[in-house]
Amino acid sequence: MCFHTSISHPTRKIEQQLKVTLSDDKFRPLFDTPNYHLNGFSHPNMLLVPQEKSEILAPGVWGIVPSHKPVEDIKPYYKEAVKYGGGLNARSEKLFDHFIYKNSIFNQRCVIPVSGFFEPHDQNNKKYPFYFKNSDENLLCLAGIYTKIDSYITFTILTKKASPLFERVHNLKRRQPVIINDSELNNWLSSDLNEKDIMSIINKDYPESNLETYSISKDLFSPKVDSNINTIIEKQVYKELELQF
Repeated sequence: MCFHTSISHPTRKIEQQLKVTLSDDKFRPLFDTPNYHLNGFSHPNMLLVPQEKSEILAPGVWGIVPSHKPVEDIKPYYKEAVKYGGGLNARSEKLFDHFIYKNSIFNQRCVIPVSGFFEPHDQNNKKYPFYFKNSDENLLCLAGIYTKIDSYITFTILTKKASPLFERVHNLKRRQPVIINDSELNNWLSSDLNEKDIMSIINKDYPESNLETYSISKDLFSPKVDSNINTIIEKQVYKELELQF
């Protein structure tokens, strides 16, 4: 699953790489502030490229909410949905029949740019966090879907069965976020895709050779520690950890 992300790239870098424009310059100071660790269960604001306006970069709230809910019910919905993962992830295998996902998958797909994301590894009933990023330091583009509630966008990150690399790291759930290949970004946001086309993009694995992953501090998991600091994405070696890269 993908419940923790990192976005330290400035908005100009995101605009340049994805060839989009921030929807309103008033958001720039907010999103130019690096967030080295965003915990999805706090439902942070993040930037995304929405299918309906694929030329812009817009803010959205992480955690999808049914579009029929009024704005005042968003926070109560998150409290209710926490037992289902808070709407942070959507299993790609359920996209066409789930009561929320099926209303968004054809016309409200999105791209969520991140600097990296975190996944847990289990060894002897102990969890070790690992960080994933592009080895060339460019953004990773995660696939998502969204809903619109008045002026708010709420979104979720798509997941799928783990590739060999992710299966080694995320060795209990054996899931991974869907990372969109650069060559498929425009296609993912196209309005002409059918179910087969959509699943074809989702099922294409991102080249593992493009990824760098390593273990980091367990502070990531501690509610008593401010882990939104630049050192959280630094490598930490555990002598007892069998999985090493």
